Amino acid sequence: MGGRRTRADLANAAAIAVWLPLLVSCGGSPSHEQPPASTEMSAAAKLGEQIFSDASLSASRSQACSSCHQPTNAHAPDNARAAQLGGPGLDLQGVRQAPGIRYLRFNTAFFFDADGTPTGGFFWDGRAPSLQAQAAEPFLNPVEMAMPSRANVVERLSQAAYANEFRAVFGSNIFADVDGAYERMTFAIAQYQKEDEEFAAFTSKYDAFLRGQATLAPRELRGLALFNDRNKGNCAACHPSAKGADGTLPLFTDFTYDNLGVPRNPELQANNDPDHFDLGLCARPDGSLRPRADLCGAFKVPSLRNVALRRTFFHNGRSRALKDVLTFYAQRDTNPDKFYPVAGGVVQKFDDLPAQYRGNVNRTEAPYNRNPGETPALADDEIDDLIAFLGTLSDGFVP
Repeated sequence: MGGRRTRADLANAAAIAVWLPLLVSCGGSPSHEQPPASTEMSAAAKLGEQIFSDASLSASRSQACSSCHQPTNAHAPDNARAAQLGGPGLDLQGVRQAPGIRYLRFNTAFFFDADGTPTGGFFWDGRAPSLQAQAAEPFLNPVEMAMPSRANVVERLSQAAYANEFRAVFGSNIFADVDGAYERMTFAIAQYQKEDEEFAAFTSKYDAFLRGQATLAPRELRGLALFNDRNKGNCAACHPSAKGADGTLPLFTDFTYDNLGVPRNPELQANNDPDHFDLGLCARPDGSLRPRADLCGAFKVPSLRNVALRRTFFHNGRSRALKDVLTFYAQRDTNPDKFYPVAGGVVQKFDDLPAQYRGNVNRTEAPYNRNPGETPALADDEIDDLIAFLGTLSDGFVP
């Protein structure tokens, strides 16, 4: 009967598109171990869990690691602020959105791969080489926990309810060695993130689907097909969705960096200065990548696991809904006036970058390979299908 395709035909086509990529490894999908069987955490990790939630280790005595990385919200903020508030009075705004920190145990230190692609590293700019190094910074950051020095942190640590446990694990005189105690504190936090199953649970509906324990609804299947389609969402290019060659479950990030040309966010106080620009990778504090102008404006590709639980998106917190994020991806170049300011009848695209770095923005692959007035890579109903699929990536699904 004719060439008209029924909704059932489309659903079947989507199912085929789903299963094909699952039968092979997605080339950029990082390999990782599956979560271990339920075991008791080490003594160091148990200490890390207490430290992670200890607000007394901040200048305000009201902010802990868990304040910005809420366990009940997949270790991400439970509010919609563009950037979190910190400092001694909890009234100083950061300059970047606090990212979720689940599944980071599979990340590596920063490096350039064989093709010269920047990969790995912790924080949005990859400046920390490990979970332990990442844990060391917030305590001393003036707009976060804002402690004056390591010595002040260790003094508070020595007064904590678990101080004797700390001594039992790391030595009776550990608090006499400020740097040693600080390093062991951050080691404990890192061990907590590595050993607690919640940080890498692999309990989403999609995980159950890959294990053959659940089925995806038609809309979710269509969304997955769009996610993988290189001419449509093309999300899997940076967020691999297929099992690894060794059967490991996907992390939904390749730990690389991308420059998306995200619009400037007026809610960030730092942006009140028109000369302030967050340049990401090329502007790391150590200056190591300053000569790489081609990396200016690039930020870490986050995992999309638990993305449906997020309340703000992008490094600068510019969007508050997945619908807005995906619409931006699809229409950034076809309808730029929806996202950027217009001056003198001209759209000021990529306004959160100085003019000399705007050429770094990703414009070569779908859905960005479009021009004004052309049809976006994703229609509105397809965006809704993608959102339905992304909802299957949240931990806590019970088959």
